[in-house]
Amino acid sequence: MGQLTTHILDLTHGIPASRVKIELYSIEQSNRSLLANSITNKDGRVDKPLLSEEKMVSGEYELLFYIGDYFKEKETPLPDPPFLNVVSVRFGIADPGSHYHVPLLVSPWGYQVYRGS
Repeated sequence: MGQLTTHILDLTHGIPASRVKIELYSIEQSNRSLLANSITNKDGRVDKPLLSEEKMVSGEYELLFYIGDYFKEKETPLPDPPFLNVVSVRFGIADPGSHYHVPLLVSPWGYQVYRGS
């Protein structure tokens, strides 16, 4: 069953990153189209897949994670402007029938992303 999910872990505080705004775009040549937006729950996850089986198609996508706002809400000391404000992750979906999970591990100074399971 094809679907796209994500979650965010806050490495600075050692907790899931809740209340983070996420946007999902499809990328076709140089055009972006907004497909979905969501806010992470208390577990740092979205409540439903960003893309479900009927909307999964092969192509290039971009996830935007509004992480600067999250760390400001947590009253984390940040420079102005913050080093990381919006984290952009571009990725491809080759097999629309597969589950694509894109976890983000983040701090105000760096991040790691990978294809999870």
